[in-house]
Amino acid sequence: MKTRLILFAAVSLLSFTLSIEADAQKSKLKSTEDSLSYALGVANYQYYLDDSIKINTSAFMKGMNDAARKKPVMDATASSGFIIDYMQARENEKLEKQYKSQIETSKNFLAENAAKEGVIVTPSGLQYKIITTGSGNKPGPESMVKVNYTGTTIDGNRFDSSYDRKEPSQFRVNGVIKGWQEGLQLMPAGSKFILYVPYKLAYGERGVGSIIKPFETLIFEVELIEIVNE
Repeated sequence: MKTRLILFAAVSLLSFTLSIEADAQKSKLKSTEDSLSYALGVANYQYYLDDSIKINTSAFMKGMNDAARKKPVMDATASSGFIIDYMQARENEKLEKQYKSQIETSKNFLAENAAKEGVIVTPSGLQYKIITTGSGNKPGPESMVKVNYTGTTIDGNRFDSSYDRKEPSQFRVNGVIKGWQEGLQLMPAGSKFILYVPYKLAYGERGVGSIIKPFETLIFEVELIEIVNE
């Protein structure tokens, strides 16, 4: 009987203590704005916690207080830029782990290809091979060009071809992927090159469509027919 009384007393004391703490917490939320502010803090913390982002609550509160006093160490533009860069780097790190095999395959291909006869490697990492050299001028970044081309992945999947459409493509040099921009400006009109384009000069960490995967190295056979309205 005595044991039951002690246990009951302990439970009652704990319930009373928790009730006091809860009431004390509620008393701090004196207005709807207080409650909203508190709720936003809880929701934001939980959001970042669920996304495995470590939040230093002291620094978080300092940022809020500094912004409220209009004396932040980073202004709104710098803060937004930092967050975007951080989240992008974090996402890229995840993708690099996910596509590690793809990255290694592309890296090995480019290393072996660079050693082949006739293949030229530029400082950016673009590789190209001259099939024929034309006698026309080389285009600039603002030039409008007419080309025929075929694009494949390094494992031979053909994903695009103007030949298949039976019509050359026309576009401005600075309107295409970086590997093409660089490659086209190396080509006198009338030339045909093979471009070996690393992912950083192609479609990057994201890829495009169902064939071009993230971190995909691409091969293009490009014929520069003419510079339009030169």
